[in-house]
Amino acid sequence: MNRTQGVIRWFTADNNPIQVFGTVAAIAVGAIVVRPIGFSGTGLAVLCLLVLVSLMTCTRLIPEGRLAPGPQFAVLCVWSAGAAALMGLDRSGASALFAYFATGHAGYRLDSRRSLPFAACTSALCAGVLLLPWGSHGTSWLVGAFTGVSVLVGLSNRAHTAALRSARAAAEQAELASRAEARAEALAERARIARDVHDVLAHSLAGVNMQLEVTDALLESGDIERARQAAQRAQSLVRSGLTEVQRTVGDLREDALPLVETLRSMLGSVSDAGTLAVDGPPRELPVRLTQVIVRCAQEALTNAHKYAPGAPVRMRLEHLPDETVFEVVNSAPPEGSRPLAGAGSGMGLVGMRERLDLVGGTVTAGPIVDGDDAGGWRVRVVIPG
Repeated sequence: MNRTQGVIRWFTADNNPIQVFGTVAAIAVGAIVVRPIGFSGTGLAVLCLLVLVSLMTCTRLIPEGRLAPGPQFAVLCVWSAGAAALMGLDRSGASALFAYFATGHAGYRLDSRRSLPFAACTSALCAGVLLLPWGSHGTSWLVGAFTGVSVLVGLSNRAHTAALRSARAAAEQAELASRAEARAEALAERARIARDVHDVLAHSLAGVNMQLEVTDALLESGDIERARQAAQRAQSLVRSGLTEVQRTVGDLREDALPLVETLRSMLGSVSDAGTLAVDGPPRELPVRLTQVIVRCAQEALTNAHKYAPGAPVRMRLEHLPDETVFEVVNSAPPEGSRPLAGAGSGMGLVGMRERLDLVGGTVTAGPIVDGDDAGGWRVRVVIPG
């Protein structure tokens, strides 16, 4: 039973129900209408030809590509010759169905350079057989002459099938491209999350490191009370760092982030002398742009703490018609401060540039050489929109 089912599946693979039904219907009509007269002489010949062309008609159900071009053409030739001979001996005229199916199948399985000559030869053969004086047929030779017309149906079906395959292949390629794009977006999102976590941790750990160095210096000088205060500030920075990490994870999940309030909170947590100025008509930025500005602010504040601890920090957020400008400026470090130049990873500014590249923005960072803030540092971020 399993072997029989396997054979059926092999024959019906890649065939639509209409093709299967048409094949079965043609064989059934031929078996009912074409009636051999006796089982000897002409009757036996009609019976043998009927079995032969029925088997040839079943080859329509063989999946495309299973037969090489040579055997396929040989099957069609036997099919055509058998159908023509059967038309010459059959009285009913129903045997012409097999010839029509043969030329239609040739148009579907062969290219036009071979199918059209094959159809013409089949028409000539069938018409010639019906014109011969021998036999007891009563079918007009015109029926045989038009058997080649069905090749056009086969060619049309062939073109339609090729178009469907091309569309399916294009859809598969589009799906692969969509998957690749989704994977690239996922990797970019992972990189963005990694940068966000890096900025938060760098901001917190730089402050903790600075307080621990202060604690070490105070312990060396014997100032236990101030050393204890510095250690407490370090603990406070650790707690605030954990809170910041939790807020970062929350920001990644939420749809909105209050930009100005977030910047004020960040500035107040790192500098008592920090100021934030907002210029231009306020407007709500997309979540992605808001997060980019917040991460750039975190990195700039971290750098100010590392390289100019205790220096005043100014932030400016300016809303222009076509872009948003954000600046962080810190003054020169006060005398006696201990910059933590060796504490950075060197990836902060790189991460800022990568993040801004994703939204079409730019960042410039460098020392201030003149003015009231000479000796300080400026980070300027410009984002379209």
